Amino acid sequence: MDGAVWIVIAVIVVIAIAIAVYMAMRKKRTERLQGRFGPEYERALNEKGDRKSAEAELGERERRRAKLDVRELDPREREEFSARWTEVQTRFVDQPGTSVKHADTLVQEVMRARGYPVDDFEQRAADVSVDHPQVAENYRAAHAISLANDHERATTEDLRQAMVHYRALFDELLGSHAHH
Repeated sequence: MDGAVWIVIAVIVVIAIAIAVYMAMRKKRTERLQGRFGPEYERALNEKGDRKSAEAELGERERRRAKLDVRELDPREREEFSARWTEVQTRFVDQPGTSVKHADTLVQEVMRARGYPVDDFEQRAADVSVDHPQVAENYRAAHAISLANDHERATTEDLRQAMVHYRALFDELLGSHAHH
């Protein structure tokens, strides 16, 4: 074989290797994002319609979160928030709708104290999904029930479920010494 044939073969081999490396890196990124975001990965996939867009969205969430100065609560803050949660939960029997509203507000206050921006709900849910992907969907569900309650379209069972969802996120946000 002459030199031109060897050059063509070498180029084909290099291209094949580059494609294999690219595919392996893409697969590894997908696996990393699926592992990190769990159910949020599937939610993003369903929302965006394709893997590339979903992974770009999740990557953007990670970059945004990395710029935030999120911190753990100190023991005093944790205790104060925990006591306030107990009050909200205690009122549920007599005032379920009001309790859900207070639970939503308390979760926002904990998020603010930890360093998460709280201006826009969708952005809050996206930001918290990076650190707490297992409860981000619960947060969305609880918030939807709270909004339905504002229009008197939530049953007592819906409100109870919202409290359960808020509690799951609240415990995650409080940290390792969460009130149980």
